[in-house]
Amino acid sequence: MAQRLLRRFLTSIISGKPSQSRWAPVASRALQTPQYSPGYLTVTPSQARSIYTTRVCSTTFNIQDGPDFQDRVVNSETPVVVDFHAQWCGPCKILGPRLEKVVAKQHGKVVMAKVDIDDHTDLALEYEVSAVPTVLAMKNGDVVDKFVGIKDEDQLEAFLKKLIG
Repeated sequence: MAQRLLRRFLTSIISGKPSQSRWAPVASRALQTPQYSPGYLTVTPSQARSIYTTRVCSTTFNIQDGPDFQDRVVNSETPVVVDFHAQWCGPCKILGPRLEKVVAKQHGKVVMAKVDIDDHTDLALEYEVSAVPTVLAMKNGDVVDKFVGIKDEDQLEAFLKKLIG
């Protein structure tokens, strides 16, 4: 299956014809191939290439560092669900996608920040995370609710409704 998709993709690139697939083409001047004439520094753009992408989920983001957490979570006007997780944590791998799905259903009324406790131990200590997964509900920079462990989708929806108001 993967080989067939790769073969189709490569054939469409070589032939210059986009394949009829589920991805939407995106063309950009930034992606044009420059052509250099010998002896000159001038650039002549050629025909733009197409890229095939999938839709990006903008309601979930990974925290990069302390200032990023401050900007995107503490200073957020939108309520934020903060998922403190770890790569080695089995329950985190179950809760993460489930929580992302429930947050996406809210259509931007709430966003989700993911914090890896191994990368950001300072944030985990600051917010008193002693076990993972720990999920905080934050509104106007304040923690308004919290739970530790796995919840089912109905419990997560109730958690978010309480946060949104």
